Amino acid sequence: MDEDVQAAAARLVRRIKEGGHTITVAESCTGGLLSSAFTDIAGASSWFNQAWITYSNDAKVKELGVKQESLEKKGAVSAEVAIQMAQGALRNANADIAISITGIAGPKNDGTNKKIGLVYVGIASNNWANAESTQIGGNRAENKIGFVHFALLSTIKRWDEAMVAAEEHRKQLERQRADEEAEKLQFELDRQKREEAARESAPWQDDSWEGDSNTTDDTSLDNQVQWD
Repeated sequence: MDEDVQAAAARLVRRIKEGGHTITVAESCTGGLLSSAFTDIAGASSWFNQAWITYSNDAKVKELGVKQESLEKKGAVSAEVAIQMAQGALRNANADIAISITGIAGPKNDGTNKKIGLVYVGIASNNWANAESTQIGGNRAENKIGFVHFALLSTIKRWDEAMVAAEEHRKQLERQRADEEAEKLQFELDRQKREEAARESAPWQDDSWEGDSNTTDDTSLDNQVQWD
C-alpha cells in the first residue's frame, strides 16, 4: 500500500479510536483499496466492521439504497450519488461515520462526458453529510491510489471541522445553562426583595386591643343585681 495512504489512514483511525467511534466504507472504482488501507491497521475489528464494493449501478441501488433517479439524472460519478452511497453504508452498518468513493479511474470514461481522474467522495455521519471532488491525472492504478488518498484527507478535514463545531456547541450549551441558572437566582433574589418590601409597607398595628371605653365595669353591674 502507498505510504501516503497508510499515513493518512493512520491519522484518521487515531481520531476514530479516540472517541470510540466506528467507520464503514462504500467503494466503487477503488474496488476495496480503502477497506484494505483500514484493515492493514492492527485492531481494525474494533472500529471497522464491514464495507461494500458496489461497482455496478444495480449494486449501488440494491445494497446501498442509491436512487435510480439520481443515477439517471446525475450519473454514478456525482456528488448526489456519493452522498447516498455513504448514507446507505452508514445506515446498513450502524456506524458513526461512512466514506464512499465513486469516480472514473480510466483508461476510458465509459461513454460519459466526465473526465478520467474525476472522483467524488461522500462523507456521512448521523448528523451531516457532504461530498468532496477532485481531478487526478494518472493511469488507472495511480488514480485509484489517488482517489483513496483524497478520500482519507477529505474525511480528516471534515472530521476535524465537525469536532470543532461539536466543541463550540458544547460550550454554547454550557453558557446557556449558566445563563439560565443566573436568571433563576436573580428571580429568587428579586422575589425575596418584593416580599420584604411588602412586609415593610403593610398597615399592620402592633397596639393591643383596649376594648370599648363605654363598657360598664364589673362593679356597677354587680350593684344592680337583686339578691334574695
